[in-house]
Amino acid sequence: MFEPPFPTILKPYGRALVELAAARPEILCLSGDLTRQCEVDLFQERFPERFIHAGMAEANMMSMAGALARQGFVPYVHTFGVFATRRPLDQVVNAIAYPALPVRLIGFMPGVSSPGGPSHQAIEDVALMRALPNMTVVDVGDSEEIAQVVPAIADLPGPVYLRLKRGEIPTVFEPGHRLSLSAVHTVAEGRDVLLVTSGMMLPVTLQAAATLCEAGADVGVVHIPVIKPLDRDGVLRAARRSAAVVTVENHSIIGGLGSAVAEVLAEEGVAARLRRVGIADTFAEGAKSGPYLFEKYGLSTQHVVDAAWSLLGRPGHSPQSRIEQAAEGEYAPV
Repeated sequence: MFEPPFPTILKPYGRALVELAAARPEILCLSGDLTRQCEVDLFQERFPERFIHAGMAEANMMSMAGALARQGFVPYVHTFGVFATRRPLDQVVNAIAYPALPVRLIGFMPGVSSPGGPSHQAIEDVALMRALPNMTVVDVGDSEEIAQVVPAIADLPGPVYLRLKRGEIPTVFEPGHRLSLSAVHTVAEGRDVLLVTSGMMLPVTLQAAATLCEAGADVGVVHIPVIKPLDRDGVLRAARRSAAVVTVENHSIIGGLGSAVAEVLAEEGVAARLRRVGIADTFAEGAKSGPYLFEKYGLSTQHVVDAAWSLLGRPGHSPQSRIEQAAEGEYAPV
């Protein structure tokens, strides 16, 4: 059930946006000088009259998007996650979130999926966007969900922040899988330990679950595509079935998915013990290798296995994952 391989699809976001725009003339595409890198070169080629090159001026781009939304358009705004959240935060707040305008912020290369070091690694984007009233925060898990989320967020009220890895995206779910923007997706139920994840960490989490199951653990897996508003009832149902919970995210452990889950468990008095797998309270370095960064900063499959094993209280060392962290070609540099 948890085993790879996970075949990859090239540019699922870019193709889905073109398909949406073909049916919806109010869809506009804005790019912050990262057109090819955000897959919207496909949109520019197909609908040049609805494509706006905003340049390396992200704050201005956010204000522009807010103004266009006031005129009845639905702007999809594209740049790397750090430039969609941290750099223009004041404009996102005042021009988009406060007036609750239908702007879709698409932040690519989250966390240490970017090789560019602290200036390019959005390790706090979920925390920033979670804190904004009116903002929906989405972190889908595979190419199937990317194809579905692009039209699904078009008519949501208020602004949306969608974080994505670009380039080659794994396909985890079967073709019949349906993305929900209101409910968590339970991949498997388990009584010993529950792994909770979102976004590009889904394959890593499934690989860890496979290793733990082979070692005799009863493992549950929950994928959370919408971090805000969080499906509290879905999280609680899954957590109450398990003795322990491990959250897995390509983000700081402060303020992201792990924090959101911890808040729910604490507020409802759920007794399950919790471990958060993510980036510790540190900035990451730049590198040419994605697996190197994931290993160094605690996001590898083995780190998830180790965190879960520490909660199970079983004798001996944790089982060793035999799964590679990333397939060749999966890590796409700038």
